[in-house]
Amino acid sequence: MPIDPTDPAAVGALSDAYGRLRREVGRVVVGQEAAVEGLVVALLARGHVLLVGVPGLAKTLLIRTLADALDLSFSRVQFTPDLMPGDITGTEVVDEDRETGRRSFRFVQGPIFAHVVLADEINRTPPKTQAALLEAMQERQVTAAGHRFELPDPFFVLATQNPIEQEGTYPLPEAQLDRFMLNLWLDYPPFADEVAVVKATTGDVRGGAEPVLSAEDLAAFQALVRHAPVADHVVEHAVRLVSRTRPGREGAPDFVTQYLSYGAGPRASQYLVLGAKALALLDGRVTPLAADVDRIAVPVLRHRIVTNFNAEAEGVSAVDVIGRIVGLGE
Repeated sequence: MPIDPTDPAAVGALSDAYGRLRREVGRVVVGQEAAVEGLVVALLARGHVLLVGVPGLAKTLLIRTLADALDLSFSRVQFTPDLMPGDITGTEVVDEDRETGRRSFRFVQGPIFAHVVLADEINRTPPKTQAALLEAMQERQVTAAGHRFELPDPFFVLATQNPIEQEGTYPLPEAQLDRFMLNLWLDYPPFADEVAVVKATTGDVRGGAEPVLSAEDLAAFQALVRHAPVADHVVEHAVRLVSRTRPGREGAPDFVTQYLSYGAGPRASQYLVLGAKALALLDGRVTPLAADVDRIAVPVLRHRIVTNFNAEAEGVSAVDVIGRIVGLGE
């Protein structure tokens, strides 16, 4: 039956669906529960994710498995220094009618025309190609030869970066990083999980994820996130938290002015509230708490604040600053 986002029972349906989704993804990907939760939160909020981790942490497998479990089309683009914008958005080709000899142009869609797009090592390609992808992310459409082509709905971009190799890369500017709802970091798996991974991947039996949700279900759950009520004090808590990241502004603590050059913009407040709504619904709660805002603060703010020389000299990271801001409470 179709899910009505205005039906109170839809909250329970979303929580149950999330449980099935986690179990199905867990059949293929060992561990990474926090990353799975972050990806689902961004999907529900119609946001995009920047995924950072060293090679070999199953980033591609995780994203492909999630797409399979949601019955969504999947496309992977390996970003390289010679990749051109048309290589991802698509290009026009010339068709010739052999009988009449007449020629016409036809647009051939690029790999970006998929529900889930993995932009692998986005910092390996020049700004021109990065901008083409980020424009499509924001506008959810591609313009070619004066014509607009709508991208599939839902449309979800996951870009990966390798934090180790920085030579010959093109780091994303802060204004473009702001397009991503979340910045998720994947760490090495615990010993027991790595043992399970090795056992599962060195045999001759490999399984894939079966669909547990449809695109229509996902669209209804995305609408549910928008319909979810949120108390004024929770919204104010999110805005206050973001305001405290802005050095030199009223309400900013001294350590923010000491360690940050720039703070987060209003989009961070929006994503904090949307992320808190999604977390509450995944837990089976109708409305979020201030604690949900704090819970999603690091992945929302990590790539939106810029540390200065003082922070680098004293070994203070962006995550350290966010933790101190969250610890201030109301």
